[in-house]
Amino acid sequence: MNRVLIWGSGAIGGTIGAYLVDAGIDVNFVDQEQAHVDAMNKSGLHITGPIREFTVPARAFTPAELTGSWDVIILATKSQHTRKASEQLAPFLNADGVVVSAQNGLNEVEIAAVIGWPRTFGAFVNFGADYLEPGKILYGGRGAVYLGEMDGSITERGKQLFELFRKFEPDTVLTDNLLGYLWAKLAYGAMLFATALTNASIADAFAEEKYQDYFVDLAREVLQVASLEGITPEPFDGFTPADFLQPEVSAARVLQPMIEFNRRSAKTHSGIWRDLAVRKRPTEADAQLGPIVSTAEKHGSSAPLTSRIIELIHGIERGEVEMGWETLDAATDARGSHVS
Repeated sequence: MNRVLIWGSGAIGGTIGAYLVDAGIDVNFVDQEQAHVDAMNKSGLHITGPIREFTVPARAFTPAELTGSWDVIILATKSQHTRKASEQLAPFLNADGVVVSAQNGLNEVEIAAVIGWPRTFGAFVNFGADYLEPGKILYGGRGAVYLGEMDGSITERGKQLFELFRKFEPDTVLTDNLLGYLWAKLAYGAMLFATALTNASIADAFAEEKYQDYFVDLAREVLQVASLEGITPEPFDGFTPADFLQPEVSAARVLQPMIEFNRRSAKTHSGIWRDLAVRKRPTEADAQLGPIVSTAEKHGSSAPLTSRIIELIHGIERGEVEMGWETLDAATDARGSHVS
């Protein structure tokens, strides 16, 4: 655990990797973007933001340049690149090594399809970070970090990975219900996709009274799909799944802890918004939200609110839909039929 490969060195991977380097771990970084790789090799990896400002020396490579093998690879690419990244990293993973998915979504399934379940390990991360420019990342706010085997067992390697991740986030938790956290993050993530239909910050969108019932309905839809799978979603960072499932609890009360959590972060907008408004590139909509819809359909149900967000996000990506409150209005039109 003293030698780690970070595959995908943007907001999530870059932040984790920089802290590991600072803690004395031998880290190599891999990224597809040549300019980012060059900047890290030339001037190091710089972490900025309200938590801490520092620069670490970085050995960085594109996939084509990399040689060697590792026992621990932390995968931190965008969800839609999981399969390709898993295929690329497979030759660099030792036979008894492990890939840790520090991503958004249920990407462990894609990873395991390439390298097998015995070499796949799950992680849940909710800290706020943004890739600003080659060699520079904003670490805007601490957030929950949970680790766990996908079958819920507590293993020796899980304990070792727990100690490794604590070098980044001291409050990291080793859990026997990682799927519960991943599905809770899917519900929260669906809400973040909805906020990205506008140009408002996460906190301001959640605080807009007109849309609060919609946000709660959207998260409830995802949580109900999770229940069809027999999953018990877990609370984190102000998001309390049980409250979303109680109609008698007001939307304002349910959302207030999430508003407060996001107001404390220097990362005001989601990575989804940044992909659409700043980087002008496809989002993780299909990779993150698609499994919600397909899981509902597998059980003979539907997820109309989630499906509508996917449509609108793709409209923005194609330049056919403008970001704004009116687009969030269009998302709310899908309210009515819910998962049963």
